[in-house]
Amino acid sequence: MPWKESCAMDERIGFINDHLSKLWTMTELCERYEISRKTGYKWLERYTLFGAAGLMERPRTPLVHGRTTPQHLIDAIVGLRRERPSWGARKIIGKLADRQPEVEWPADSTAGEILKRAGLVCARRLRRRGPPRLGELTVPRHANHVWGVDHKGWVRLGDGSRAEPLTMTDGFSRYLISLSATGSTSHDEAKPLFERAFRHYGLPEVIRSDNGAPFASSGTTGLTALSAWWIKLGIKHERIDPGHPQQNGRHERFHLTLLEAMRPPEPDRAAQQRRFAKFTRDYNEERPHEALGQRPPASVYRPSPRRMSRRLPTPDYPVAAAVRKVRSNGEIKWQGDFIHICSALVGEAVAVEETQTGQWQVRFFDVPIGWIDRDKKKLRRLAAPGGGEATKTEP
Repeated sequence: MPWKESCAMDERIGFINDHLSKLWTMTELCERYEISRKTGYKWLERYTLFGAAGLMERPRTPLVHGRTTPQHLIDAIVGLRRERPSWGARKIIGKLADRQPEVEWPADSTAGEILKRAGLVCARRLRRRGPPRLGELTVPRHANHVWGVDHKGWVRLGDGSRAEPLTMTDGFSRYLISLSATGSTSHDEAKPLFERAFRHYGLPEVIRSDNGAPFASSGTTGLTALSAWWIKLGIKHERIDPGHPQQNGRHERFHLTLLEAMRPPEPDRAAQQRRFAKFTRDYNEERPHEALGQRPPASVYRPSPRRMSRRLPTPDYPVAAAVRKVRSNGEIKWQGDFIHICSALVGEAVAVEETQTGQWQVRFFDVPIGWIDRDKKKLRRLAAPGGGEATKTEP
């Protein structure tokens, strides 16, 4: 029978005092306090061994839990975290399971608790993000379907020079195509890196970027020398909406991971590039990725079958189109007037075609770049699906 609910500790002390008075037999004492003889002898034994402290209630949790993670697994999880401080529980369990598939590793949540108890993780600050508008952008369906490109924010190296890394990733496999410690966002630094990537990995179908240099301009067409070159290679260029980096979210998320290869900065650009090369190998071949079922990107990525030709193609415009060559000042001559098209297309041929609505639309290869305003004698931006002037994107 249990102790009275009034105060178990007081009841036990009273029981011991009455027993020490020797006025009661054990049977009488147990009946008086409404407990069993077994319970009475248990508390007498605890009092004899530990004194009054032995009468306090002990924790009822088992000393060894049936589902406790074995210590050697805990050591492996904590050990890998110390080797890879930027890896979370999912990546750690994914990597350990890949190394030892015969071992029954704990769940990701259990691994997270193990890392928390070891003081190796802290709470992450929640960030408010705008809803993505991926419906207007191409969703990657296979390797080299969509590449994400951008410049990571610059850092000052030890020698005082500036590094503003140019990054390229495959949107489907998350494979890191290129990571270079460029010193600026200039076309002259970027184009050779894209040439090298195209020759090594083949051509993607789509390249997605923000609206910054050298990928896009603020002009009517939004074209730059780099994006015009992509069009000639048969690559579609998608630009996210200004102020909406989440539309290139896969690539932006990679930039957070890239910080571990940039903090602290290296003494000079050569050292930073060596660090980037080591990071690239590790990211592609070792680092598990949650979106890939905790496999590294190299296990999914394959080079593109679309190879870069040594000779750039020329546009094949229909006979009905009026073909004009862009002059050295970026203009074309149209119906007796000079219309400024784009400085990035100097020397290139563009086509002017009449649409069903009677507008004169200008395109470069198969990409519409604007329409000619008959009254103002200038090139206007194409209308966005929702109205207004913006660069058109396809689903």
